[in-house]
Amino acid sequence: MASLEPTLQDGMYVFASLPAGSGWLGVVEPLATFREREGLSVVVEASVAEAAGWPVLFRAAWITLSVHSDLHAVGLTAAVSTALTEAGISCNMVAAACHDHLFVPWDARQASLEVLHALQREGSARRVVPA
Repeated sequence: MASLEPTLQDGMYVFASLPAGSGWLGVVEPLATFREREGLSVVVEASVAEAAGWPVLFRAAWITLSVHSDLHAVGLTAAVSTALTEAGISCNMVAAACHDHLFVPWDARQASLEVLHALQREGSARRVVPA
């Protein structure tokens, strides 16, 4: 936890759900996607979704945990989500190959950083154990 290093990325991001065959492929390069039975969930910059006329489900700030995360580690997601939950902040986490990424409500971005920096200062009090 001592090397968490939360970094707020520039810009506002949004979550949207697009129906299959909506024709976005090749037009927009999303930050993230996930195919669900109901459609394709996408995370894109807010301006992209607004220009495309997509319905916005969630407006978010993107925070990257700069610590090189291990996909086999146990406890990082739980520690981060617990700390944010205790502060009353929702969080959508995305694990990537090298880092974890948090999407928190746009209006709670500064409060989220404060919570994450406090968690970082706690250091080893909340330990992540490799599986």
